[in-house]
Amino acid sequence: MPAQPATPRRVILFSGHMTDAPDRAVPRFPPVLEAAAAQRIGAALDALGAGPADLALTEGAAGGDLLFAEAAQARGLELRLLLPFGVDEFIARSVLPSAGGARWRERFYAVCARLAAPPQIMADECGPLPAGADPFARCNRWLLDTALAAGGGCPVFICLWDGGGGDGPGGTAHMVAEVQRRGGEVIRIDPRTL
Repeated sequence: MPAQPATPRRVILFSGHMTDAPDRAVPRFPPVLEAAAAQRIGAALDALGAGPADLALTEGAAGGDLLFAEAAQARGLELRLLLPFGVDEFIARSVLPSAGGARWRERFYAVCARLAAPPQIMADECGPLPAGADPFARCNRWLLDTALAAGGGCPVFICLWDGGGGDGPGGTAHMVAEVQRRGGEVIRIDPRTL
């Protein structure tokens, strides 16, 4: 693989809905939409001309994040996973609860096996979580700060988001607001249109 440039041409962030848990009351991203979502995420990267000169950042949760990670790796982007917890806790909280959680866990490990460096853990990079702070909101800010610090101008943020509120703090709605506040471009893929 060719050496990555010190400053990426562009930084592309991603956040999106996890694949619905089997007991989710109101569907948001049902498993039946996985292939269509993967196609739209790939098309968004292709429309940007994304490739080896670009840096991709995401958490790696089941669903949108892993679909983005796979698409980024298929196009030769440098991919970094920034996790709000250690790997085992992240898998327990953000991978296994989705429909097909065991299959998503295998995909998570397959993505990790192709990374140039292991996933970065927020506590290791940013210190312990302050009392009362939400780990997912903090991770969103860390992802965005990492994107801005990497260079390449304002990041482009691709999201798989229905436009609604999240299930708690730190979801995709929070990340959209943070990116817009910092002047980044938002490319929204609405799962209701898949």
